[in-house]
Amino acid sequence: MEAQLNSEDAPEGLVKRFQAGRLNVHLYESRQTMGTAAAAAVANELRRQIESRGRAVGIFASAPSQNEFLAALTREPGIDWPRVKGFHLDEYTGMEEDAPQSFRLFLLERLVRRVEFGEFLGLRGEAEDAGAECERYARLLGEDPPDFAVLGVGENGHLAFIDPPFCDFQDPQAVKVVELDEVCRAQQVHDGAFERIEEVPRHALSLTIPTIMARPKLFAVVPGPAKRQAIRAVVEGPVETACPASILRTHTDAHLFIDRESASLLSR
Repeated sequence: MEAQLNSEDAPEGLVKRFQAGRLNVHLYESRQTMGTAAAAAVANELRRQIESRGRAVGIFASAPSQNEFLAALTREPGIDWPRVKGFHLDEYTGMEEDAPQSFRLFLLERLVRRVEFGEFLGLRGEAEDAGAECERYARLLGEDPPDFAVLGVGENGHLAFIDPPFCDFQDPQAVKVVELDEVCRAQQVHDGAFERIEEVPRHALSLTIPTIMARPKLFAVVPGPAKRQAIRAVVEGPVETACPASILRTHTDAHLFIDRESASLLSR
């Protein structure tokens, strides 16, 4: 089902909106207009939560696909950032916070340190006992459940670091140590985080699919030509673990922001 747009009230760059299952898809002309629109939607959710209960708790993604969104989010007016608490989706095992490839550092540099962010809780990739670190983070999430999550989608269709060969839509764990498949590891080279695939860690700490899907509101931000195969699978393929992000089509309040390049293989 496609929404008819009134040019007077349509956001800048919006091409069309439609639904894939329950998933609300927002297609924008460019990566920049998509990022700006996604930031406006997340900012509205932050303001709404702060107004209704005095604070907001969210989960954020770390990847170059988030750059335009995060830059626009830091420019959004009227967000009481000291009342915001943040988690994130994943981190490499053995990764120090200040390492250039650290997903914690990515968010610290692009969001947390650019505003008066209230509290940011990171996954300690450097923890000697990775399993215990997953349990610690799961407890933190359980003690203060996030209102929403901002997601990316991998070239292989993954959410967080839950790659297709290891995806379980009914995973009993909230946070776990995961193995990274070769497509995922190659993407980290494509993204510029590592020079060679041999340098990419083989394991990471990651939130699981049920932990992500339990959030009342989801925002997925997925621009660029490298994601076109994944977006076709998410929107038009079967809901299956071969494309973990296809599960978004079953969520009651999920929003997928894409640009013309990532949407180029869609039939509609």
